[in-house]
Amino acid sequence: MFYLIVFIMLGSCKQQASTEAVIEKAEEFFSVDSLPKPNEINDQALTILKEWQEFNGLETTFESLYRVANREDLELVIEDLIEKQKTLEASTYPATFDKPQIKSRQKVFKTYILKTKGNLEYRSGTKASTIEMIDAYNAFRNQFNVIVNSQLDTTLILSE
Repeated sequence: MFYLIVFIMLGSCKQQASTEAVIEKAEEFFSVDSLPKPNEINDQALTILKEWQEFNGLETTFESLYRVANREDLELVIEDLIEKQKTLEASTYPATFDKPQIKSRQKVFKTYILKTKGNLEYRSGTKASTIEMIDAYNAFRNQFNVIVNSQLDTTLILSE
């Protein structure tokens, strides 16, 4: 009887250990369905942005973020985003969008890309930093709409 109880206890302890290991593996990567979607850019801003090849390259790479299936795919997309962001930063901005508001939103986006890369390297909480990166990208995209929709004439303010 004693040996039977010991055998059952050992068997039950082994099952719990394997369950915990499976749970840890499942929490390593997140579902891309839970990520927020990018904000829409209005038609007037889109016509200007169509001519900006560097921005279109960044857009294409950013869209691939929603097709990642594992940590390695996310690492590749983040590396590509870093390269595309550097290219965008060095490019000539369209005259309408060559403003400090756009450039500052782009720097914030760059910061969150690098934060996500760091979290990937240290294998810690990539979902939260990825969501922050997407929020920064949405603010960057939204700024195009704000600039195009702004009807404020700055020459009136500066002349007084």
